[in-house]
Amino acid sequence: MVYHSTFVDDEGITKACGCPLLPLKSHIRGPAPVSDQATTDIIDEAITFFRANVFFKNFDIQSPADKLLIYLTFYINVALKRLEGCRTLAEGTKAVINLGLEDVPVPGESGFPFPGLFPLPGSKQEGELLRNYLKQIREETSGRLLSVAYRPNGTPNKWWLAFAKRKFINTIAL
Repeated sequence: MVYHSTFVDDEGITKACGCPLLPLKSHIRGPAPVSDQATTDIIDEAITFFRANVFFKNFDIQSPADKLLIYLTFYINVALKRLEGCRTLAEGTKAVINLGLEDVPVPGESGFPFPGLFPLPGSKQEGELLRNYLKQIREETSGRLLSVAYRPNGTPNKWWLAFAKRKFINTIAL
């Protein structure tokens, strides 16, 4: 059974292209509301559930937050593929920063990994809001992922990097 997001109540949450802009425990500037540091956010869920969810070929969407969880699981898979050849934390940080500098496609643009998961933007402003949110959430996820993919001494954690070889929902990560 796949792990679903606990953020099922989306009342009062702003949405862009059907994606809830959930609060984040983040120091990175962006459109996401700031969450309390003591609570779990969607990034914590994605990292916690990644090693279980990556094995599934189907994902039954039960809430809009599940769509974001799918996107983050795919992004973590992409980031782990970039980290796969990095032997030190410094190399891994550089690889993840380069990944963060890449253009973030939104639904309807080429390169968006899940066409049909989110509806097309209704306006240019909605598309840019989603792009900025996804950029912020990707940067924050990258930083937190480094802390689990590498041990405190800077060496790779093979129990995490082994999952770079997995395909999530039969989608090949670039």
